[in-house]
Amino acid sequence: MSSSKVAVSDKSPEKSVLLDRDLSILSFNERVLDWAHRAEVPVLERLRYMCIVSSNIDEFFEVRAEPHVMGALQGLTAGPYTQLSLEAITAQVNAMVARQYKLYNDDLLPAFERQGIQILSHGERNAGQRRWVRHYFQTEVQPLLVPVGLDPAHPFPQVANKSLNFIVQLSGKDVFGRANEIAIVKVPRILPRLIPLPSKISGGATAFVLLSSVIRAHLAELFPGREVGQFSQFRVTRHSDLAVDEDDVDNLRTALRQGLVHRHYGQAVRLEVSSDCSLRLAEFLRQEFQLPALSVFRVNGPVNLVRLMQLIDLVKAPQLLFPPYKASFPVQLSSHCSVMARMRLGDVVIHQPFESFDGVLAFLREAAFDPQVLAIKQTIYRTGNDPVMIDLLREAVRQGKEVTAVVELKARFDEEANINWAEKLESIGAQVVYGVVGLKTHAKMLLVTRREGKTLRRYGHLSTGNYNPRTARLYTDISYLTCDADITADMDHLFLHLASQSRLPRMKRLLVAPFHLHAQMLARIQAAGDAAAAGLEGRIVIKMNALTDEPMIEALLTAGQQGAQIDLIVRGACMLPAGLPGVSENIRVRSVIGRFLEHSRVFYFRAGHDESLYLSSADWMSRNMMRRVELAWPVNDPALRQRIIDECILAYLHDSRDAWDLGADGRYHRVGLHAPGHSAQSALMARYSAARQE
Repeated sequence: MSSSKVAVSDKSPEKSVLLDRDLSILSFNERVLDWAHRAEVPVLERLRYMCIVSSNIDEFFEVRAEPHVMGALQGLTAGPYTQLSLEAITAQVNAMVARQYKLYNDDLLPAFERQGIQILSHGERNAGQRRWVRHYFQTEVQPLLVPVGLDPAHPFPQVANKSLNFIVQLSGKDVFGRANEIAIVKVPRILPRLIPLPSKISGGATAFVLLSSVIRAHLAELFPGREVGQFSQFRVTRHSDLAVDEDDVDNLRTALRQGLVHRHYGQAVRLEVSSDCSLRLAEFLRQEFQLPALSVFRVNGPVNLVRLMQLIDLVKAPQLLFPPYKASFPVQLSSHCSVMARMRLGDVVIHQPFESFDGVLAFLREAAFDPQVLAIKQTIYRTGNDPVMIDLLREAVRQGKEVTAVVELKARFDEEANINWAEKLESIGAQVVYGVVGLKTHAKMLLVTRREGKTLRRYGHLSTGNYNPRTARLYTDISYLTCDADITADMDHLFLHLASQSRLPRMKRLLVAPFHLHAQMLARIQAAGDAAAAGLEGRIVIKMNALTDEPMIEALLTAGQQGAQIDLIVRGACMLPAGLPGVSENIRVRSVIGRFLEHSRVFYFRAGHDESLYLSSADWMSRNMMRRVELAWPVNDPALRQRIIDECILAYLHDSRDAWDLGADGRYHRVGLHAPGHSAQSALMARYSAARQE
């Protein structure tokens, strides 16, 4: 099975070889959707993958679609955002959405029913179930609904981003004798989208009804004296990327909090309606939201598949999920011994989620309660809603430590959570700063300063991923614990720079964006290419989430043409075409999609006898290199370097089950489609499970 073709960009002649970024993002989601189609995957996990794809498509429209929509509305025919670019996007999305709903209706629903799980439509409910649903509607739903009949005094209501709504066509006249025939019903978010039926009326099954089905069956009760004609559920997606001019505000936190209020009502970019919605009602909505015809999507089922994720928690059926995986405590650490004492013996690598994030928490917990620790500094990008790390920082303040938190307020869709954490930390005396104006702080680092005799020693943690205990169980990342004097001194300089905006001194070990990370990566690519051209070994292997930075791509193409052998393990968007004769025949691109989300960034270079390996917080995207504070750091310990090569590079290059290779035709082709094959993630789970049992 192959994904839809990733179209070649025609933005300019010199860039014509590059693949289109937005279509590449959508192609990644097709590869995720493949997991939902796999019969060997437990059925609730298949549902999860389907919902993840829907959530990702939502975010794509919220973040990426607006310029395409505006280009189409303005009739632009040249440039990156035109009617043609919107056509390409909507064609790929429509094909993927059609696959989703066919999967849901024809495969997942019957599979659920075979397991005694039912999602009953109105037509499938028996008389007793219909009575219960009607009572539920009248007592729990109807009191919260306020139908709005449209007329000059009742204009079209504000419809929030991704909310459930109904449009209804009415016949007859209202109480004042007027024939206002269009009404809108907004459905409050507080209402559950999936409603369990009591066991006494479910017929022995685990049965549910969708809120949209409940409302649809009782629309007439909302309009007494009127006859309900045509109707449809609908959902509008809005541009939701917050834009705050940091140079023009006095308080970034206040400005962002104000912006969050308006996020749900940004420019409309997509309209979803039922597949049987009449042309008249669909056109009425399209004009109301000022959308091009291409932005209207018809769906054969509930307009928001994401909310079906609730089924996974509501159904207590562990046999329909992946077998639980319990991460081992980091093999280099002991749960009964001091983490900092172990760090003094040498650097420590934690490979998440195969090894537990508890090792990082143990380090911070030890620092918070150690009376010899004087200061703790940490960056906060996406901590989520789990309070464990924030609580440890707050405890450190109570224990008398100097705590500094660099909080990135502009972490997309986590802005509100980060604002709340910042305020809580400030309220108990932590020093909270927001980094450098105009740059997102994406670097992940935690620095502890401890008094040891007459000297101060620093202990550092660097990571390819976020300080988020939940995602640490779901994402593959590398945590790196070190008390190397050069690395920790560089970390201290960077924290000082972020807090005071003082000049960043020359770094000894860390590569920092936007200062020199980009240039250093380009230099290493060139060195590998030059070595290959001189008849020496030139080798590059890069594992990351996205490759869209054009200077990086051009450098890789040049190095490949010089003879360097290049493997790119890129989970998501990749604009570099692989295997094109005379262009990239020495470059291979693969994407690995597994049970866990691939998130670690590993950069390996060999130029003759010179070999280097870096871990990083940064993908190779222009925004990471030029508009963010990012880090890359070298792994010089031979044993740790080989371990990372084995687990993060070789295992994935040999994956023959969950890997997709990008072909010269611009399409991704699944490896080992008809054979069991080798899974890198499964092998790592087995390896660390065995280590836990030893």
